[in-house]
Amino acid sequence: MQRFRAFTLIEIALSIFILMLLLLLAVPSLSGVIANRRLKQSLDGFNQLVRQAQERSVTERRPYLIAWGKDTILLRPEVFTEDEEAKTTAVFRPGKGTSVRLSLPVALTGKHPAEWIVWPSGNCEPAIVEFKGPAGVWKANYSPLTAQPELTQYAAR
Repeated sequence: MQRFRAFTLIEIALSIFILMLLLLLAVPSLSGVIANRRLKQSLDGFNQLVRQAQERSVTERRPYLIAWGKDTILLRPEVFTEDEEAKTTAVFRPGKGTSVRLSLPVALTGKHPAEWIVWPSGNCEPAIVEFKGPAGVWKANYSPLTAQPELTQYAAR
């Protein structure tokens, strides 16, 4: 007589329970990693726009504006030349459900336009930019001399 070795129903149920428990523990940490990556991409994308404004203003020797639109943030020269087509140079799209707010701490008026200028010297107005979205929040203070950000808040969800 031959005996077959097999798993019992209790052993199979126990192994499935352990796998489900491990999966439940892994999913929240995985979603945190994904949220952190999305938040970092938004910060990197915005910083790339600032670097591009600084490089273009120095190279072309004219001021560039970073202007807030309805769903986008645009990079364009402050003034267009006569023979130049009036169009944006670069665009940053924050994504659905996000907000990017600009504060200019040394602005002469309390109600300033949502525009941030980079001068031909490569200097800019000091600015504070706040990002809020499904992936989390970040807040950066931009130095007037270098246009480099100093992160004061960064929290992924």
